[in-house]
Amino acid sequence: MTGKIITISRQFGSGGHSIAEMTAQKLGMQKYGREIIEQIAARSGFAEDYVNEQSESADAGGIFGAIASTDYYESSNRIAIWTEQCKVIREMADKGPCVFIGRCADYVLKQDYDLLRVFIYADMEYRADRIVRVYGQSDVKPEKRLKEKDKRRAAYYEIYTDQKFGDPKNYDLCLNSGRIGLEESAELIADLYRKLTKAE
Repeated sequence: MTGKIITISRQFGSGGHSIAEMTAQKLGMQKYGREIIEQIAARSGFAEDYVNEQSESADAGGIFGAIASTDYYESSNRIAIWTEQCKVIREMADKGPCVFIGRCADYVLKQDYDLLRVFIYADMEYRADRIVRVYGQSDVKPEKRLKEKDKRRAAYYEIYTDQKFGDPKNYDLCLNSGRIGLEESAELIADLYRKLTKAE
């Protein structure tokens, strides 16, 4: 046990990444998000963009069904990336209290680490407006982009963890960032973390 770790899962466009960064800053803790992809790429030899793409999609049969896939090369890569991802996340967690953004860290660490598991969500209108402001316009309508991203993210999470993405039972705290705001959401998480840590 290395001290309590925060894992933040989020819907695309909810501002979860920004909330995670602000939470880490408020608590003076290390934040891991893109850094996980960079480490996997460095170890595996795969390009970062490829690792990122493969870690957000999933075969219908998941990590076990991938063995029987007709696209053996692609499936083998996904298994290798998932295996390396689990190793990287655990190694980062072993360094001490930190904040993880996505990458199924809540599942990877749940057996052996003391976690505060958070899920960030917001309504479609808020998320659609936010992705246009943050990422710019696209030929694809923002609502369609959100639905496609939600579908891919949920499928990946559910196949590799056997848990339902966004199910409150899998988290300790669920926050509607569209109602609460990014800064206040980060403050709520940080405040709860301080109280839980002090209680221990």
